[in-house]
Amino acid sequence: MQQKEYEKLVKAKSPKSKVILPLIKAFFVGGAICTLGQGIREIGEKCLSLDEQAAGCFTSVCLIFLSALFTGLGLYDELGKFAGAGSIVPITGFANSVVSPAMEFKREGYVMGVGAKMFNVAGPVLVYGISASVLYGVIYWLVLLIGGKL
Repeated sequence: MQQKEYEKLVKAKSPKSKVILPLIKAFFVGGAICTLGQGIREIGEKCLSLDEQAAGCFTSVCLIFLSALFTGLGLYDELGKFAGAGSIVPITGFANSVVSPAMEFKREGYVMGVGAKMFNVAGPVLVYGISASVLYGVIYWLVLLIGGKL
């Protein structure tokens, strides 16, 4: 079989990938999560009289709590199956990545199961995120030092 014949056979036998519908689902679910976050922020500012920074913290805590709760109830997995990448809006996706391994290994106990496995997925994100922020801070400090603003 020649290369061209093989490519033609592969193209004929390969399933057509569906791109448009998953993109639409991801867009709307991700947008809905962000809209929920904005709604929580507005409630914090207008109903609870929180200042801008406190309302941001309130929003983060609420979204993390809801994500962890929905992960524990098995609803976040269903949302992920439906929406794909749209369900992995950074703060809710991160909370899901911490809670999922904890739920999976809870039968091994709180120390060796939940405690040890909780950061399997999120651990590298934390390590590289913190390392990148420290590096950014040092570079920022050096730029200010060299620029004579310190």
